[in-house]
Amino acid sequence: MYEKFTTRARRVLILAQEEARAFNHNFIGAEHLLLGLLREDVGIAAQVLKGLGLTVEDVRLRVKEIVGEGAAPVNPQEPLSFTSPGAKVLEAANQESLRRGHDRVGTEHLLYGLLHDGDSVACRILVALGATLDQVRRNTDALVQQYYPAG
Repeated sequence: MYEKFTTRARRVLILAQEEARAFNHNFIGAEHLLLGLLREDVGIAAQVLKGLGLTVEDVRLRVKEIVGEGAAPVNPQEPLSFTSPGAKVLEAANQESLRRGHDRVGTEHLLYGLLHDGDSVACRILVALGATLDQVRRNTDALVQQYYPAG
C-alpha cells in the first residue's frame, strides 16, 4: 500500500514513528499520525492544521494527558505496528484517494482518513484544541480544490 503514498505522506509515517518512540510507545496510533501530519510542515494537511492554530507542542501535551507515556524506551530496532485506529486511518486515506480519483495518497488523504473515526484520540485532541471535525474537513476540501481543481 505504501508505494501509492507520496514522499510527504511517507515522511508523515516516519515522523509518526518518531513521535511514538519519543513517548516510549511501541505502537503508532492516530494521535502519532496527527503529530506526523503537523511536523511534516508543508503538505496540505499541515497547512490546514496550522491554519487552525494547532501546534506540535499543544498536540504532544494532549497526547501525554490522554495516552500517557510508556514506562521504558522502545528498542530503536524494534518495528512499531499500527494500532487498529492507526491502521484504519491508512486504509481510509487510501479509500479517500481512490474515491477522489487521485493516483497517490497524500497528506490530505491521511488527514481525511484521520477524520474518518471521530472518536479516535486524534479527533478528540482536535476538538479539545478548538477545531471541529467539520471545519477541518471543509478547510481541507478548500485546499484540495486549489491543488486538484478538476478533482
